[in-house]
Formats: sequence, C-alpha cells, structure tokens
Amino acid sequence: MRVFQIGAAGGVGRRLAALLTARGDEVTGMHRRPEQAEVIAASGATPVVGDLVADDVQALADAFAGHDAVVFSAGAHGTGAEQTRLIDGVGLQKAADAAALAGVPRFVLVSVFPEAGRGAGAGEGFELYMRVKKEADVYLVATDLDWVIVRPGTLVDEPGDGNVTAGPAIPYGDVHRDDVAAFIAAALHEPALSRAIVELTDGPTPVADAVARLVGTTAA
Repeated sequence: MRVFQIGAAGGVGRRLAALLTARGDEVTGMHRRPEQAEVIAASGATPVVGDLVADDVQALADAFAGHDAVVFSAGAHGTGAEQTRLIDGVGLQKAADAAALAGVPRFVLVSVFPEAGRGAGAGEGFELYMRVKKEADVYLVATDLDWVIVRPGTLVDEPGDGNVTAGPAIPYGDVHRDDVAAFIAAALHEPALSRAIVELTDGPTPVADAVARLVGTTAA
C-alpha cells in the first residue's frame, strides 16, 4: 500500500509511518518546516514539502496522486483559533476534496473523542476546537470516500501494549499513541472496515482482534 500522511511528524504520524514501512508499505510524509523532514525520514517515510494551509486542492491532489490512502493526523495543537480553523477545519476539507480529485479512495482521519476535556474547565479556545473537529467529521462523512474516522481518548506517550477498546461508542479514557498508530495501520489494511467512526481507548483486546470485531459489527 502507498500511504500519504498529513501530520507525519506528529506523535501518532511518525509511529504509524514506522509500522507501515516495517510491513513493506510505501509512506509519503508531508511537512512544512525543514526540521520536520528529518523526523519523517527517521520514521522510514519519504518526506515531501507541502503546506496544508497555503496549498490549494489541486496542489494537494497532485501530491496525493498514485497513493492508495491518505491519513490525516494534523492539528493546530493550541496555536490559536485561526490556525484551528485553517488546519483542523478547512485543511481537512481541502484534503478530502484533493483525495477525491486524485482518485485516492481510502481516507483515515484522526479526530477527537467527544468527551475530551469535559469537566476540566476547558476554555473558549478548546470549545472552538471541538466544534471545528466535529464539523470536519461531518464534512468527511458526506463525501464518497472510503473513510474511517478514529476518535482516540487522551493520548499517552509511554509505550503501548498493543491492546485497545474500540467501538462506535465506548467510555472515555486514555490511549497510548503507539496503540493508536497500530490500530490505524491495521485498519488501513482491512478494506471491510469502511465508512466507520471508531472511538479508541486502552483496553484488553489486541488491535487485530479489535479491527476484526469492528468489521463484524459494521457488516451486521
């Protein structure tokens, strides 16, 4: 599989690239800043310069051409309301349109758990972030792409154990970035998991089994 990553230098993105390239996939990682190229290359992916904000749909489609899937794990990461709208919102819309234009069928979006930050005194900026992420989900769902939306719980950097809880609606909790990456890698290679929204936390189920169970649920 040839996979194009937006957010390739991030915590989930670089872990995912390492897993995919280890299994023999070709991964292209888009970056804007020069120092990100080294991070992407170290993960096994091929760095390519691109700018989710500045590039138009055609430019993104040209970059996507020849790939089998796009994984979108980019985010503004607290850099302000305008960047949140441009990256998490408009950026996702442009990427989805570009995938359709380029004929790339598979699209995996890393979104946000609906209960994230609730009861913790989240401010106006966080509420905006949640609204923008939901609008992005809605936009992707309305496309004809073969999409999967992954909504991880609170992300943890410590090493994961390969076990998760995954489902369309599950209790909120933490999840290791290692395990989010492992889940996406498995989901990408399971074509029967299609047009599904998956909430994801740490849990007792091996990633491969969790994906297989989801396939059974969505096929029922």
